[in-house]
Amino acid sequence: MRRVQVFGVGNIPEVREGDSLVSLIREGIRSSDLDLLDGDIVVVSQKIVSKAEGQTYRTADLPASPLARAFAEGRPKSPEQVELVLREAARLVRMDLQRGILIAETRHGFICANAGVDRSNVGAGEVYAALPLDPDASARRLRAGLQDSFSVQIGVLISDSFGRPWRQGSTDVAIGVAGLSPLRDYRGLRDRHGYELRSTVVALADEVAAAADLAKGKLDDVPVAIVRGVDFRPAEGSIAEALRPTAEDLFR
Repeated sequence: MRRVQVFGVGNIPEVREGDSLVSLIREGIRSSDLDLLDGDIVVVSQKIVSKAEGQTYRTADLPASPLARAFAEGRPKSPEQVELVLREAARLVRMDLQRGILIAETRHGFICANAGVDRSNVGAGEVYAALPLDPDASARRLRAGLQDSFSVQIGVLISDSFGRPWRQGSTDVAIGVAGLSPLRDYRGLRDRHGYELRSTVVALADEVAAAADLAKGKLDDVPVAIVRGVDFRPAEGSIAEALRPTAEDLFR
C-alpha cells in the first residue's frame, strides 16, 4: 500500500522583504530534524513568498480612489484594501455590496475573493499582502535552491487558501508549480473492471497543497511542509495547466 506522509517545517522566523527563502527553509528543515529526499514535494505558503518578494503594502502606500472609497463606505473593508484589490484585479467577477464581497480574476488567471489580497499572517498594523507577481517563477527559484542545497530532485508548490463557489469553507490550492504537472490525466486508462476513463483528470497539485495545509495550519507559524510518497512524474510544470480555458467556462 502506498503511504503519503506530511511533515510540517517549523523554526522559520518572520520573513521580511529581501530574505532568502531558500536559506530560511533549508535551516528550518535541518533544525526540525528533517531532510529532503528525492521525490519529495515542498509546499510553501504564499504569504512568506509575498513578504520576501516585497508584495506587501501599508495603508499609507495605498491612496484610495473614489471608487474604492465608495465601495468601502459602511462595509468591513477599508478603502485602502479595496484599492489594492482593484489594482490586483484584471477583472471584477462579482460584487456583493451588502456584504462587501469582491470576487476578482487576477493577472495570473485565478478567480478568488479580493484578488488574493489578505491581511492575515502579514504583520502588525494596517499591512496587506498581494499574490506574488509570478508564482511559477517563485516556485522554480525555490526548487533550484533547495535541490542544490540537499542534492535531490523534488517538486515545489506555492499554496494559498481559496474558497469554493458551491461549498462552505476554504482549502489550500496550488498557485505556483515547479518540477511537476499540476494535473494527473487518467483519460484512456481502464479501471479494474475494464471501463475506459474518459474525463478523469485529477488536480494533483491542489490535492498536495490541501494535504500540506493539515500540517501547516493557519495559526501555527508553520508556513512550509514536506509531502512525501506522492507518485508524480517530474516535469517543468506550470499552474496555467490547471486553469480552465475561457471557452470551457460555462459560468463566465
